[in-house]
Amino acid sequence: MYSESNEKKLDEIISHYPVKRSAILPALYIAQEENGYVTDDDIKYLAKRLDMRINEVEEVVTFYTMYSRKPIGKYKLQVCRTVSCMLLGAEQITEHISRKLGCKLGETTPDGRFTLVEVECLGYCDLAPVLQVNFDYHEKINTESLDKIIEGLK
Repeated sequence: MYSESNEKKLDEIISHYPVKRSAILPALYIAQEENGYVTDDDIKYLAKRLDMRINEVEEVVTFYTMYSRKPIGKYKLQVCRTVSCMLLGAEQITEHISRKLGCKLGETTPDGRFTLVEVECLGYCDLAPVLQVNFDYHEKINTESLDKIIEGLK
């Protein structure tokens, strides 16, 4: 199912937990790393490996925004949409990204580089609006700083 190195990572992660199901979050990262997103087969496989029901794994995958159930771009652009960010321009940031990249919310650019999504609170309310690109956070975003970030990723 997984590459040999990812199987070893999964075994190592599971060994750190007294209850296998506790390894679900890092196990899902391995699955996503392997395929670029979490597939139906990944969910079935991890349910078996972690002594969980399939629907329990599916619930975790769909709850957390860091996992994707369909292919996404190399760069996942996540705009915070909660109150602080919205009051300070997050909606305009989302619209600017959409226009600049030519993709709507939830879509991936035709070249497969960027996926645009909105997410709930990223925890940087005092530095709003906030953009998360994969695992990197960018605070106090405006259209000028946003353009620089996107150009740096191209």
